[in-house]
Amino acid sequence: MNEPSVSRSDSLRGRIKIFFAWLKRGVPFGSGILSALLAFILYNLLFVKPTQLTVGDVNDSVASALASATPPAAYSANVYQIIRPSLVLIEVEETHKNAKADHGLGSGVVVDSFGNILTSLHVVEGSTTIKVTFADGTESEAEIVLEQPENDIAVIQALDTPLSVVPAVLGNPNSMRVGDEAFVVGNPFGLYSSMSSGVISGFDRVFRSKGSDFEIQGMIQVDAAINPGNSGGPLLNRDGHVIGIVTGILNPTEDNFFVGIGFAVPIMTAVGGMGSPPY
Repeated sequence: MNEPSVSRSDSLRGRIKIFFAWLKRGVPFGSGILSALLAFILYNLLFVKPTQLTVGDVNDSVASALASATPPAAYSANVYQIIRPSLVLIEVEETHKNAKADHGLGSGVVVDSFGNILTSLHVVEGSTTIKVTFADGTESEAEIVLEQPENDIAVIQALDTPLSVVPAVLGNPNSMRVGDEAFVVGNPFGLYSSMSSGVISGFDRVFRSKGSDFEIQGMIQVDAAINPGNSGGPLLNRDGHVIGIVTGILNPTEDNFFVGIGFAVPIMTAVGGMGSPPY
């Protein structure tokens, strides 16, 4: 005849009874607190079922975690922090024979550890004096060391370069597509280190600036705001890499302000005259 089956819970209960009986016989009265504590722990481990989480509990936990999470910085904020140490304010003065002086503003960007600054040629061309201000506040006179009239590009160098310069990272405009984010950082109307954002609107455009006989080929078209003082500054991708040098704007009127179409020289073209390899 088969023996009656004994469930696992009955077996555990039997062992607990034996354990308690042993405690009563073998443990002195002074250890009663220890006995009670052990009994409480065993009871909760063997007989008390854990409380199951409800859908509401899960939702509350997720909401609490999301509320305490810090959102990442916007791409534009990161781009600005990356390029700002490399940005240069350019102020120029042109003295005429009648002793009358014209003043102008522009932007530039440090592109190597020697402190060479890329800018637009029309910003510095014909100037009597060139003054540059670096991101750390260092001011110095500068001079043109290289000109590319066909691309409206100039390389200038400060006579008193800071002990530490931060060259920008040069990117690859060929990896960009129409619709990609684009950022312009410069000094529009003398407002130092201002930023605007937009998208790449087109490639391989032809641009001719006012009063110039040169048609610049292969330009990048952007809709990020560009105004007087932005010329010579960097055009950047979302990683903060320089993909172009801002040259000018297209405005069908005689007014000199932005209406939505700006142009930049691809960085590989701009640095080509410096003897740098294409990027």
